[in-house]
Amino acid sequence: MRSQVLRAGQAANCRVSNIDPHLLTFHLPTQTRCLATSTSLPNARNVNLASRTPPYKKLLGRLSEVRRVLGSSRQLTLAEKILYSHLESPEESLLSNTNNGRDIRGQANLKLKPDRVAMQDASAQMALLQFMSCGLPSTAVPASIHCDHLIVGETGAQADLPKSIANNSEIFDFLESAAKKYGIEFWPPGAGIIHQSVLENYSAPGLMMLGTDSHSVNAGGLGAIVIGVGGADAVDALVDAPWELKAPKILGVKLTGELSGWASPKDVILNLAGQLTVRGGTGYIIEYFGEGIKSLSATGMATICNMGAEVGATTSLFPFSQAHIPYLQATNRGPIAEAALKIAQSPMERNLLQADPAAAYDKVIEINLSTLEPHINGPFTPDLSTPLSKFKSVVEEKGWPQTFGAGLIGSCTNSSYQDMQRSEDIVKQAAAAGLKPKANFFITPGSEQIRATLERDDTIKTFETAGGTVLANACGPCIGQWTRTDEVKNGESNAIFTSYNRNFPGRNDGNRATMNFLASPELITALAYSGSTTFNPMTDSLKTPSGEEFKFQPPKGVDLPSAGFEDGRTEFLPTPGVPDPSVEVQVSPTSSRLALLDPFSPFPNSELKGLKVLYKVKGQCTTDTISAAGPWLKYKGHLPNISENTLIGAVNAETDEVNVAYDTDGSKTSIPELAKRWKEQGTEWLVVAEHNYGEGSAREHAALQPRYLGGRIILTKSFARIHETNLKKQGMVPLTFVNESDYDLMDACDEVSTRGLLETLQNGGKGEIELIVKKKDGKEVVVKTKHTLTKDQSAFVLAGSALNLLAAQAA
Repeated sequence: MRSQVLRAGQAANCRVSNIDPHLLTFHLPTQTRCLATSTSLPNARNVNLASRTPPYKKLLGRLSEVRRVLGSSRQLTLAEKILYSHLESPEESLLSNTNNGRDIRGQANLKLKPDRVAMQDASAQMALLQFMSCGLPSTAVPASIHCDHLIVGETGAQADLPKSIANNSEIFDFLESAAKKYGIEFWPPGAGIIHQSVLENYSAPGLMMLGTDSHSVNAGGLGAIVIGVGGADAVDALVDAPWELKAPKILGVKLTGELSGWASPKDVILNLAGQLTVRGGTGYIIEYFGEGIKSLSATGMATICNMGAEVGATTSLFPFSQAHIPYLQATNRGPIAEAALKIAQSPMERNLLQADPAAAYDKVIEINLSTLEPHINGPFTPDLSTPLSKFKSVVEEKGWPQTFGAGLIGSCTNSSYQDMQRSEDIVKQAAAAGLKPKANFFITPGSEQIRATLERDDTIKTFETAGGTVLANACGPCIGQWTRTDEVKNGESNAIFTSYNRNFPGRNDGNRATMNFLASPELITALAYSGSTTFNPMTDSLKTPSGEEFKFQPPKGVDLPSAGFEDGRTEFLPTPGVPDPSVEVQVSPTSSRLALLDPFSPFPNSELKGLKVLYKVKGQCTTDTISAAGPWLKYKGHLPNISENTLIGAVNAETDEVNVAYDTDGSKTSIPELAKRWKEQGTEWLVVAEHNYGEGSAREHAALQPRYLGGRIILTKSFARIHETNLKKQGMVPLTFVNESDYDLMDACDEVSTRGLLETLQNGGKGEIELIVKKKDGKEVVVKTKHTLTKDQSAFVLAGSALNLLAAQAA
């Protein structure tokens, strides 16, 4: 594995020398048993396949226009082809501020028209409340809502799902009624996790979609450009406004060799995360290429794309490959497979689904799948990557727990049929040897389609017979919706292994001392039989009840079920996406969980003066830190109530205390309490923080809450992409230090005024902004800052929020 970083002027040296022949030679399988036609679609599915098919004719026409604007000899990556083919005006976006199109990446502001929007239940609440404020009768593009975040995992699906539905009925009723009114497909609780459902139903080669969840990028496994955004960004697409994105750079990942044995697609991204770190993908799209792709299944590619969010990438994607065809057919989308196949076999000038032969990447990393070994990432960050062969020594060196209490497999990242088959193979091997898991074992199917198929094929029976607990088709423990029953006390150091994608402190069970180690589901399944963090199933043996030595064989599993996928329970199928203006959206005026939004006040016609530093944050500050999930998810639709958790996970840079702030008189309080106090006093404020502020999920509440409580500016060493955009959408100003050492000059309760901010906003983002910081002793310090405000984003801030601007335009 080697990494090549290309500096300015060297990108031309990093080209796809030749398109891999196997990627250009496609064929439809001789058996087309699941080909979706008007007569072969299951009767239970009220599916409008046309609405799920990318507008290929329109996209190919736009690609031709892009070729005209940039010149027919311009070589484009796959990501560029799909992105630029979704531009509202290719000429305006590609030739403005780009040296006549020569310097698009990192410079151009792309105004895009996505094909579709997908929302999960937690983020959909605020997105719909914002959309409703625009007064439109229906969404401008197809959209879907997926109820997956509000379902708790505890004792199993049969008990957990009805309980979660009862506890969240008000939210589900609101979402369903809004969906029916505005023509949005509604997937009810129990139907599955948004990303698995999107892969099975909506993702398609060449599609562009926005998803209100950072792991929406999972859909890139089918050759789509899918970008995680906040709810306000989703509203842009829903009201037919262009969605703006700074043109990303392109990171090429060349895959060679082929996976075998214990190595899995999960290990590709675990290894890559270790190379890139949680910030290394920021500002990039990750585009995979190379002969190694042919050993990957469609769902394996999705797993790899899913965790691209963990390195900060805008999105990740794979080119159209042979594996996509049977997957599309098996999921009732045969006509889409045929249309994509026709495009993929077209001459390159009209080929939307492959990179041009000499397309240049800004950076290339090569991974040899033949030599890749299983990896384990963590704890506390997804980029701390350790090869399995070295993990035991690292555990011993670091003093990490040598036993673990739970192994959890499934989730949006790893719940495909192939994942579950490989894990089942491990369970069957252990059962034949008379072994039982020594750690609690939990399984989360990604969708009702997967669950029903696993039930038919006796995979669920295998897991349950071994003592496993099958949870609901929902996020559950992955996002903190987990009630542990193993009596681990809060604050007690312990370890768990999960096939999830994120492992920040406190994320899964609320205990910041729980060490979550990320790995493939098959590896976790094997580890569960040892109960030891130092066990290596590739080399180590276990004692059977009869005293014999037992060693696991490498897991095996097929990509797709030979008998096809089961639909499962019909009540989990979606409502049709047909608007019904007679439906009344259900929002109780006395609700503690839903509240209609009041517009934020516009920016004053002056510089900001008299701001105070609410808090100086030390170290990592994720969106979980700023707006915790878990039990707080129930308030996602009620901004005043959920604001009570603002920054409660943040570490005080001066005292190392968590969620402890001090007012100017020295009185001690929580962060949200101090923010509310200052808001009542009419004092606006800012937060000072370190690198990658807002990393993690696409949680727009992490921007909404500070704005609601009186925040105006977030000043950091660097931002995560989605969060920086979310702040601008809510009328807040994200700034970074010109000199990072100036972080040390600032303290909580400093008084701050701006210089140049108003002029910069009025000039459409052109200008420099300085902060005048008055210390407690009366001395003044000037802090120079940088910003990334565009013309449109400056208009958002001046209007008070993007929603204010959209509502005014709609009116």
